[in-house]
Amino acid sequence: MKAAALLPVAGMILLLSACGGNAGKTADKNDTLTADNPFYAESTLPFHTADFSKIKDSHFKPAMEAGMQQQLAEVQKIADNTEAPTFENTLVALEKSGQLLRRVSAAFNLLSGANTDSVLQGLSEEMAPKLSATNDAIYLNTKLFKRVEAIYNKRAELKLDLESNRLVEFYYQHFVMAGANLSDADKEALKKLNKEEASLNAKFTNQLMAAAKAGAVVVSDKGELAGMSDADIQAAAVAAKNAKMEGKWLLSLQNTTQQPELQSLSNRATRKKLFDASWTRAEKSDSNDTRPTLSRIAEIRTQKAKLLGQPNYASWALQDQMAKKPEAVEAFFAKLVPAATAKATREAADIQAVIDAEKGGFKVEAYDWDYYAEKVRKAKYDLKEEEIKPYFEINNVLENGVFYAATQLYGITFKERKDIPVYQKDVRVFEVFDKDGSSMALFYCDYFKRDNKNGGAWMENLVGQSKLLGTKPVIYNVCNFTKPAEGQPALISFSDVTTMFHEFGHGLHGLFADQQYPSLSGTATARDFVEFPSQFNEHWAMEPTVFAHYAKHYKTGETMPQALVDKIKKAASFNQGYALTELLAAANLDIQWHKIAPGTPKQDVDKFEAEALHNTHLDLPYVPTRYRSSYFLHIWSNGYAAGYYAYLWTEMLDDDAFAWFKQHGGMTRENGQRFRDMVLSRGNTIELSKMFRDFRGADPDINPMLENRGLK
Repeated sequence: MKAAALLPVAGMILLLSACGGNAGKTADKNDTLTADNPFYAESTLPFHTADFSKIKDSHFKPAMEAGMQQQLAEVQKIADNTEAPTFENTLVALEKSGQLLRRVSAAFNLLSGANTDSVLQGLSEEMAPKLSATNDAIYLNTKLFKRVEAIYNKRAELKLDLESNRLVEFYYQHFVMAGANLSDADKEALKKLNKEEASLNAKFTNQLMAAAKAGAVVVSDKGELAGMSDADIQAAAVAAKNAKMEGKWLLSLQNTTQQPELQSLSNRATRKKLFDASWTRAEKSDSNDTRPTLSRIAEIRTQKAKLLGQPNYASWALQDQMAKKPEAVEAFFAKLVPAATAKATREAADIQAVIDAEKGGFKVEAYDWDYYAEKVRKAKYDLKEEEIKPYFEINNVLENGVFYAATQLYGITFKERKDIPVYQKDVRVFEVFDKDGSSMALFYCDYFKRDNKNGGAWMENLVGQSKLLGTKPVIYNVCNFTKPAEGQPALISFSDVTTMFHEFGHGLHGLFADQQYPSLSGTATARDFVEFPSQFNEHWAMEPTVFAHYAKHYKTGETMPQALVDKIKKAASFNQGYALTELLAAANLDIQWHKIAPGTPKQDVDKFEAEALHNTHLDLPYVPTRYRSSYFLHIWSNGYAAGYYAYLWTEMLDDDAFAWFKQHGGMTRENGQRFRDMVLSRGNTIELSKMFRDFRGADPDINPMLENRGLK
């Protein structure tokens, strides 16, 4: 996942930029930004990366408060300029604004997501409405919009270069989408809604993290963990010890519905207990129950859609996406749902056959699926998870797999930096060198699960690339893999391997950014394009030369036997009906929430979810939606509202692009350079459908995706 930043997407075009200036003060003397605050001036570390050895929680609030004041002053100066609006004195000036707020927000976004605490959580809720108000003060500034509009209207005669012209169109569209054309009364109404929604977004995140932590399953009898590996049981004991529950075992919850342990737990009662804990984590009718929060968010979004002249929020949100309209998304789904659910139904029959053969005496339930699917996989393909994990030691996968593939394709190399301060001891930092040996970026990776870390996996920038600002990228990847007990190797599943390749695909999109303007740089693209480079990069995990380079036994160093490799390949399309159906269910749930018409009463979350899944024919009882409404962090807080379909849309793009590679010689430096030049380094500088067509030579074809999923 490409993480969303603290502010709405429209506001981030300013937060990703920088310029000098004196910081302001807050009303509270204790919150005054002083020269000893590490955010006061740009970092002197390599690449201007954040100095986590100096940053304290107390530094954020004064820096944020001062940063907002500074940015508003800079923007108002642009709006008040008495000279005729020009590209330089308006848009370039906007691109240069907001250095302080950009610095502090980048570090805050990282820590509040990956290493948070009660202070940061409280600050997130306190600052969200203020940051939203800052965003509105920019995008609903009438004088500023008139300058932007004047440039937009005469763009043809300005004879700007391609990227500069794209910037004009980008700003104009974002101002209009933000409500710049509204009446003053409607602008005030919109500001009020934006402020409330921002507060609720932050509240949802904090509620969900607390709910997930409280929902962890505590086991007192080791026998209830039958089927789990010794290493995983030991890790659960360590997790319990860290939670001050010595002598017990703790199974913490990851962000998705299904949990990793469900694949191996042979005790059905424990499976049900863990599944139920996951399914209802945020539905306990307590302070962590997210349903009142999200139902109000959904209602606010319908009200915003009405103000902005749209039939629903999805129609508003998709204007700047490749899909353009929710009807296009639903038409896309229509090509997938029948085949996916039909395959899932056949897979369920295979699972039921195993249960019946074992005289289980029950019908398959959602919490049985992963356990018995693993049995079916073993029977069909003789492939056991415990047999392949010893070949996937996490550091070896990173350096000899993820990095190696990038070197083969793009010529870049990596060197670990021990001198760069990190925010948590498990974090590693690498300097990235281009094909000519020049230093080009820093890359941080933070792979292990913690109870103060958001669930899932994501990528983001600590420093964005921009020729205008003279900055090079600082990128980070965050994941949630199980940390082994002290002294034990970190062995991961092949699914985790794929996640590492995925998030580094986002990283490459950021590392290769080559833009003049920060607003268009790197991953600053539409949601239904930004997952394309990341999902495309997943393909190289199974490229024979790459796989052989990293899939080595952690004890012996021996390469995985070819017979085992063949089993993995043969099993690639296994369980794809289930996997696609759970993803489609979540994506459809997202669209249905955001197609609610203005004026519709606030929804009962449970009832709405059940009806939405039923109406889209995705309510298979044994295939739970990947995310329920109550823990769907992507759409309520992480910027994917009406955009979760992007994972499937971009899967179509990535499979079709990979088909091009296969047709043109596969993994070669020449092909890699072409992909870098035509996609990875282009940011948002040209219309994204055209960017894909220029590379592929045609519009995207869904057939490679269907073939790759085993649906055709």
